[in-house]
Amino acid sequence: MDALAEEFLEQLWPLDTDAAIAVGRFDFAARLSLPSHEQRERRRKFYKAWLPRFEALAPARLTPTQRMDRDILLAQIRSDLWQLDELREWAWNPATHNPASALDKILHTDWAPMHERVHALQQRVRQLTAYYQAARQSLADVTREHTELALQQLPGVLSVLEEVESAAQQVGQGAITQPVWNAARAAVTGYEAQLKRLLPGARRSFRLGAALYEAKFQHDIQAGRSARQTYELALQRRDEVLASMAREADVLWPRLFAAEPPPADRLVRIGRVIDQLSSRHVARERFVEEIRAQIPQLEAWVREKDLITLDPDKPLVVRDTPEYARGVAGAGIEAPGPYRPQDATFYNVTPLDDALSAEQAESQLREYNHWILQILNIHEAVPGHYVQLLYANRAPSRVKALFGNGAMVEGWAVYAERLMIESGYGDSPEMRLMYGKWHLRSVTNTILDYSVHVLGMPEAAALDLLQRQAFQTAQEAREKWRRVQLTSVQLTSYFSGYSEIVALREQLQARPGFALKAFHERFLSYGSAPVRLIAAEMLAS
Repeated sequence: MDALAEEFLEQLWPLDTDAAIAVGRFDFAARLSLPSHEQRERRRKFYKAWLPRFEALAPARLTPTQRMDRDILLAQIRSDLWQLDELREWAWNPATHNPASALDKILHTDWAPMHERVHALQQRVRQLTAYYQAARQSLADVTREHTELALQQLPGVLSVLEEVESAAQQVGQGAITQPVWNAARAAVTGYEAQLKRLLPGARRSFRLGAALYEAKFQHDIQAGRSARQTYELALQRRDEVLASMAREADVLWPRLFAAEPPPADRLVRIGRVIDQLSSRHVARERFVEEIRAQIPQLEAWVREKDLITLDPDKPLVVRDTPEYARGVAGAGIEAPGPYRPQDATFYNVTPLDDALSAEQAESQLREYNHWILQILNIHEAVPGHYVQLLYANRAPSRVKALFGNGAMVEGWAVYAERLMIESGYGDSPEMRLMYGKWHLRSVTNTILDYSVHVLGMPEAAALDLLQRQAFQTAQEAREKWRRVQLTSVQLTSYFSGYSEIVALREQLQARPGFALKAFHERFLSYGSAPVRLIAAEMLAS
């Protein structure tokens, strides 16, 4: 099994060079995988050849780690085939054809001397004309929303090209190949022109519909429940969270509103308290700086409470989100691949710059107020994504780190929020109320995503769900509405993974000798495998 998995990976990377770069393999940095029909056929043939080879392995003859690797690889191959043949996002989502991330990683990762990186980049940039030609030929029946996203991100592609050209000039390779840069820029602007022509006629709905959605949920989430069952569980959890929030709001009401009688409507009462508290937030110009300052404070708390072992030698770099990656989420972790675990992890934060009006920035700041900004950093950094992904890169099985399950990754980050609150972090009714609001966001994500893509929820109802029923600001709600149009199923990963982790902990806590820190470290030792696979192994021993 181990040899077979390694052979599979070594054949996969030259076939999908962008994926190779994302995980830290720069052997193929000079080669650009084209989004062409021929390339898709090669990938299809590759996956269909490998599927029976892994299916033929008898699970009973494998170790627990090998069984898990086999399940993960089979799921990955089946998912990739389904995406090629059924989802076909390459045809209706122009934003999938974006070469900037790989260019950025090749340039800014210290995998070789700068002159070698620039040489590889020049070879890759030479292929951009063919890349965008293949992208244009692939597109058919695009959605308006994804076309607009691609247009928004194209200036970021040009910005990365400028960085590459500047680096080439610094190492004495710029003037020799000036036509290369001109041709690359022309390819980008040509793609932009085509998208602008397609935009008026973009008629495809961004909504997946029930059949595609349920299938994608099974491939992406790999939970023990269906999408419909997860949606119904989220509705139940929503009522529990609101009841808890109402109790905290009742404690805070007399402090904030003196003798004014509280409204009978629970949502109105909670919303009034949250609105009053949300005026306490960092200044607009210090938003990214404040995030950077909070990371050491969170690390100190985790060490003091002995929640999990941290690695002081693995750097976390808080930075402005690169322009080519903006437009979907305001903050996120960009971790190094398992082939280069020594590299820095980036915490990308979109600054509240001049792109936002004063009103929009204030709305964003009220959403990420004094308490919620801390919870955001718990989720994204410590002990959330940053910590989990460091553990994943140390897992003995590379497969589990390479093909991470999104529900496990996001579920851990949501669980980390609960863990910190349980440990007494920020102990106050204000923090508990705001944690409730933030946790309600994860629950509402599932309700929103399923309601929009399967049940056809219109924009007005979605905004009401987010603002009135989940207490999000207008700016946050508008951004989430945009995100649910641009993504599908991913928003369910938070609550799905979280609920499975909590259920596993509750089962293990009932056993003698349970230790919280040991549970965390053993759970993370399996890498980013689906929670159901991790649970099967942990419950079996």
